[in-house]
Amino acid sequence: MGLRTKVAILSLFLLCLPWLGYQYVWEMEKYLRHGQEKTLEGTTQALATALHERPTLFNNQASFLTQVKKGRDLYAYPLSRPIQLDGKRNDWQAYWHNAIEYGENNLIYQRDPSQKLGIHFTHIVGKYAGYLYAFFEVTDPHVVYRGVNSLSIDKNDHLAIATLAPDGQFKRYIVSTTQDGWINAFQLPMDPSQSRPVTPEIKIQGQWRKTQQGYNIELRIPLNMLGSKLGFALYDVNDNQNRQLDAIVGTSAIDDVNKLGTVLVPSPEIEQIIKGMGHNHSRIWVLDNHGRVLARSGDLHDNQNNWAQSFNDSQPQNVWQTIKQTYLHPLYAKILTTPPKDFIDTLEDSTLLEGNYISAALKGQQGSGWRLTPDKKAVVLAAASPIWIDSNVMGVVVAEETTHGIRTLRNKALEKLFDMIITVMGMGTLALFFFASSISNRIRRLRDDAEQAIDTQGRITRPIVPSTNRDEIGDLSRSFANIVTRLGQYNHYLENMSSRLSHELRTPVAVVRSSLEHLSLQSLAPSTDKYVIRAQEGINRLSMIINYMSEATRLEQSITQAETEVFPLTDVINGCIQGYQLTYPHQVFRLNLPSQAVFINGVPEYIAQLMDKLIANALEFSETGKSIDIALVKLPNRKSEPTDKNKTNKHQQIQLTVFNQGPLLPHDMSEAIFESMISIRPMDHSSKIKAQQNEKPHLGLGLYIARLITQFHQGHILAQNHIDEKNQQQGVEISITFPITEPPT
Repeated sequence: MGLRTKVAILSLFLLCLPWLGYQYVWEMEKYLRHGQEKTLEGTTQALATALHERPTLFNNQASFLTQVKKGRDLYAYPLSRPIQLDGKRNDWQAYWHNAIEYGENNLIYQRDPSQKLGIHFTHIVGKYAGYLYAFFEVTDPHVVYRGVNSLSIDKNDHLAIATLAPDGQFKRYIVSTTQDGWINAFQLPMDPSQSRPVTPEIKIQGQWRKTQQGYNIELRIPLNMLGSKLGFALYDVNDNQNRQLDAIVGTSAIDDVNKLGTVLVPSPEIEQIIKGMGHNHSRIWVLDNHGRVLARSGDLHDNQNNWAQSFNDSQPQNVWQTIKQTYLHPLYAKILTTPPKDFIDTLEDSTLLEGNYISAALKGQQGSGWRLTPDKKAVVLAAASPIWIDSNVMGVVVAEETTHGIRTLRNKALEKLFDMIITVMGMGTLALFFFASSISNRIRRLRDDAEQAIDTQGRITRPIVPSTNRDEIGDLSRSFANIVTRLGQYNHYLENMSSRLSHELRTPVAVVRSSLEHLSLQSLAPSTDKYVIRAQEGINRLSMIINYMSEATRLEQSITQAETEVFPLTDVINGCIQGYQLTYPHQVFRLNLPSQAVFINGVPEYIAQLMDKLIANALEFSETGKSIDIALVKLPNRKSEPTDKNKTNKHQQIQLTVFNQGPLLPHDMSEAIFESMISIRPMDHSSKIKAQQNEKPHLGLGLYIARLITQFHQGHILAQNHIDEKNQQQGVEISITFPITEPPT
């Protein structure tokens, strides 16, 4: 991996920032929820303080029973509008799910217990603007009306009402009619044993309507006629002749004030007190000591609370805002859950509230709790505080809020956080990328300078320009420049060493040679002649070494000043091979040339010298009786236009190969054998090669000169092992490629 890729991978650690930010916002949300809980508890405590020690608000409404029994103790539901007294259930449809059915479990009297009960009814009461409304849907297969001329009003189907009036008196009323239509009540004596009416009560009004199942009764009673105790009972008469009472089914017994149930009518005074709290976006409940609702204000569906409404996100429209609204906000909408407004609130019209926090408040302690709506779309926080009257808990104030506001605020905070993180990560990633690109480009330039400073043969071609930057890479560049300079000086010393040696050795060799010649003219003992001869052979061998070294030096110096020409390479190669065949009659040379002449730009004498070195090397390592193969092959043409004045096309080349069968090159020596003073001689060789080794010194300059000539002609030389298992041949093949030049016109 490159440096930029590594930096890009390391920049992925910036992704920890969103996670850390999310955790921070989550912790913030926890503290906000805790703050909302404490704030809501403070709201309930403030409302409870306003209701402390005010018994007039509870004496007429709250029940002092040890327990409240459903069906016996009634609850008047707040009505949104007045009820039309028509005996129909239409106006009650929205509240009908709260109606209570009365039957055998609510039987007060039955004349013949062995008979099946023939009457049951469904009942609901409500309150609106100083009136108590009641509706009875009665199932009775035999409806018996009061006789038209009858003075008795209880020998028929009728409704009895009993209450403890606000003045403390026990009062009873009866609703009996001769036909369907408008009805009024009659007041009965206070003595429960008497049933003769005292006087009509026109304040109690209603409608009697017969139905297929029985009949409906719809009533309206002024609240100032009712106290905290109330009971209803339906009397069933099935025989129109004897008019005997068959059964009584009711909410409670009505013959005794102590047997009456209670009725809870939401307090308008308490509602007036808590009405102002509806502006704080909370739903407020006031309960009696049995958990029944005395008053209610507010709606959870309208609750977004001040946490979110105080968050002002109005900002001027600009490019960044447009990008956020177009691209980021749709992404946030998929990731962040938006608080829904259509959640199900099962307690919206409840008449009785329960919960651990309410139980704690009824015991005199503040409490709070969290609940999830049935559809799991909203979380509701509720807090409760007790209402004290004479050291007794008379009721509870409950406040409820959803966490929609906090969730909205959390989403806003996360959006702000993500916007900032995306900006920081984008700018940081770009900065790191450009920084890594700058570093990698500097390192790449330093690498290129180092590669171009030294060629494939290890020679210093040009110095490295040191960097002026005062950092680690600049320091490395200056170190490389210093190293290349010192290596260049050392290589220059090595390259000139052969010329210096040949120059310095010529004088002592001449002195020794002249001395040996004088000795040979003297009369010496026969035993010393052999030493003079051996000394002369050594001097001749040393002279040959000096000549070889001088030849390489002269070639290096003259090759830079040589004048080139366009000549046929095929003719030069053919002429050289003919001369070698005459010189070495016992050696077989096999030549393969193109049918047409091929021209190159260079010096023919140098090419001939190149062939001398290649053939000499092949002869030295060729096995006895094996041929030396020379081939000149035109390589496939690559389409390219000529670029120099001689119309030399470097992409159109010809390859010269010289192959001899013999020992293989050692591993990794295909390039090294072309260096100066490098020679490879196997330990076990044919007698032919051993004889040649004894005749000539081997300094490794032949192939070095061949490489110099190849480079001068813009070619490339390569030595490689060649193994032909099919023909059972192995040896070394030296190949040289030259760029072809157009023939002269």
